[in-house]
Amino acid sequence: MSSQINEAITVQAVVNANVEKVWKFYTEPEHIMKWNNASGDWHTPRAENDLRVGGRFLFRMEAKDGSAGFDFEGTYEKVNENELISYVMDDGRKVEIVFAKDGQKTRVSMAFDTENTNPIEMQRSGRQAPGVERGGLPPRV
Repeated sequence: MSSQINEAITVQAVVNANVEKVWKFYTEPEHIMKWNNASGDWHTPRAENDLRVGGRFLFRMEAKDGSAGFDFEGTYEKVNENELISYVMDDGRKVEIVFAKDGQKTRVSMAFDTENTNPIEMQRSGRQAPGVERGGLPPRV
């Protein structure tokens, strides 16, 4: 189930909210289900998140028309509340997300291993956009 890793890339965003609020929206299942989608025609009908070292997450992503769906899953390697989340996806790719206070705003930086199915620029722009899949940056809160 391991995929070939092309390279690691980093994306970032500044969210107009304090780090505690951004963390809450990024990690709590009831919020994740509202913003975790690759595009407007996808949604997340189920979210489970055991946010601790060794804990797992599972987010069911589905096309709204029922034509496709998949489970986005992984295991947490590091969790420092309001600061850092590091996890490995079930296909072996790694992700590290850093939450940095910037006054009443929060800078969120994500470094992630790309996969070899979609073009790298598509992966970069998809993770940068608001309301993207679980591995993406948080919504504008």
